[in-house]
Amino acid sequence: MEKRKLMNLIKKEEGIKLDFKQKLELSIESGRKELAKDVCAIANSRGGRGYIIVGIEDKTKKIIGLKEEDMFTEEQIQQIVSSRCEPPIPISVEDFGIDNKKIAIIIIYDGMQKPYQLRENGAFYIRRGSTTDNMRKEELIAAFEENLSFNIEICPIMKSSLEVINYEIVDRYFASKGIDVNDDNREFLMETTSIVYKDKETGELKATLGGLLVFSDINSLYVPHNMIKIVNRIKPDMDEFIIVQGNLLHIIDECEEILEKIFPINYPKQAIYEGIKNAVLYRDYGDYYKEIQVIINYNSTVVISPGGLIRENLWNSSRDYSKRNMWLYEKLITLDRRKRFIQSGTGFGRMKNAFKNKGKVVFINSKWDNNFKIIYPGVNAFLKAKE
Repeated sequence: MEKRKLMNLIKKEEGIKLDFKQKLELSIESGRKELAKDVCAIANSRGGRGYIIVGIEDKTKKIIGLKEEDMFTEEQIQQIVSSRCEPPIPISVEDFGIDNKKIAIIIIYDGMQKPYQLRENGAFYIRRGSTTDNMRKEELIAAFEENLSFNIEICPIMKSSLEVINYEIVDRYFASKGIDVNDDNREFLMETTSIVYKDKETGELKATLGGLLVFSDINSLYVPHNMIKIVNRIKPDMDEFIIVQGNLLHIIDECEEILEKIFPINYPKQAIYEGIKNAVLYRDYGDYYKEIQVIINYNSTVVISPGGLIRENLWNSSRDYSKRNMWLYEKLITLDRRKRFIQSGTGFGRMKNAFKNKGKVVFINSKWDNNFKIIYPGVNAFLKAKE
């Protein structure tokens, strides 16, 4: 690391990827545990490389420096971290001299085996601001999805019943694959494709999360967060709050019908449908406390999707963001007769181009709120244009 970059880091405030310590207490067990915990938390936090700078007073940012007896080697840190964290966390250590004082920096690289945990207690940690905390369920799921190919869609919903599965949709899916379905092989086919799950102890079949989302018209009985809430503030003769539920394709279709009635005829509604389609497909279905929202005001239209982008490629015009929910994606591109999920080009580009010369489309990936937000221009400009 260049000294200039180090000085810029010291000027910053502590955060999810930056921690200052006056010294490390490596001679005692509690100090070694605390270091492993901090490294684990920084490694699990999003945002690239992380740094622990030692020899700095965290509150004042004053360079204290390390005494000779407080110095440590990279081998020491590697041993402490590798023996306590699982999987191994890639790190390195560098020493610097500033104003005749020695400081050290532990660099924690953005590994591809998240989430990391402490072997001693099995806990997963993450940084919240400048503090270390336990990872929440949705954070663990997101980490598994991103790095370990964990598919939440094929997790069974243990209280579910096959009575809520729409076999007409199931049969249409298999028919599109050239597979003949009948009463004798339907359950077997659903089990082998993870639409349903067979309980190993009881032999009972339970619907998976993905099975409910795609193949059930009344999945809200078991996954009540699968909904879109439309907030209408421009059409007084329609309800202000409209809730849309059902299987995923039905949700998209019904939203299009409702928004056709709300927006003026010259408003580029297709860009809103693009945002809703992406939200339905890529939202974090592990977050049971949030729904997709479409908020329509005169000055803006906002689509809010639970779950931030897995990887940010917003500024790369040649590709969209990495896909979450690939199991769902395969089912929807197979079932959607209108082929909305396999259009050429990028969704971001289509949304921007729809409002060319009318306003700016803003994309906000909020890691703190764990959501992705699209802010479109409102209807005001189009109402004036009509006049």
